[in-house]
Amino acid sequence: MNEVILDVELRAAGTKGGLSSLKKEGKIPAVFYGKNVKHESISVNAKAFASVIEANGANVIIDLNFKDGKKPAIVKEIQRDVLTQVPIHIDFRSISLEDKVEVLVPIHIDGVADGVKNFGGTMEFIVREVKVKALPKNIPQKISVDVSALGIGQGITIADLPKLEGIDYVQDPSTLIINVIAAKVEEEKPAEAAVGTEPAQPEVISKGKKDKEGEEGAEAAVPSPAAKK
Repeated sequence: MNEVILDVELRAAGTKGGLSSLKKEGKIPAVFYGKNVKHESISVNAKAFASVIEANGANVIIDLNFKDGKKPAIVKEIQRDVLTQVPIHIDFRSISLEDKVEVLVPIHIDGVADGVKNFGGTMEFIVREVKVKALPKNIPQKISVDVSALGIGQGITIADLPKLEGIDYVQDPSTLIINVIAAKVEEEKPAEAAVGTEPAQPEVISKGKKDKEGEEGAEAAVPSPAAKK
């Protein structure tokens, strides 16, 4: 296990102006806490922290370098800006290298499921992190899962994850992580009219020519006053 060192500085807790000054200086406010240790407000260099996480993963053991010595810790939580996703606060938890800890480890997918590749299915990635319990030195950066053999209707649960030395999965073994489902079939819209059937003609109400002729004939049949004489 490579030693990862991150310099820290003590800071005064809490004022809005102080936090704004840290941001301008390229630093991230943080806290350091744990069992039998003093809770301390600290700050770390933003670029240095980003380099540590990028190179080693979020579960890396970090030796926080205080003025009075190094203290091993893990990143318990990172708060990020909603829009930029830039870290705005970090929780470092003190650890003992001799005691097991519970952490979340990301799932990494290898391959393409057979049901997706050859049968047009869709893969659902339901759980992207799993909780494990292990000694700090045994915590993996990720857990890789080969999905290439999965057909339609098949999936992977926590019980199916690879067995890693010194790693205990602490969640329900039946928890579904990945599932391959059949593609949804769109329902056909009903035809508006049967083929070969003429559309119904609207009923037209009007006086026909015969009706007019009949009226004219009736008028002609009525004798005029002159004719009566």
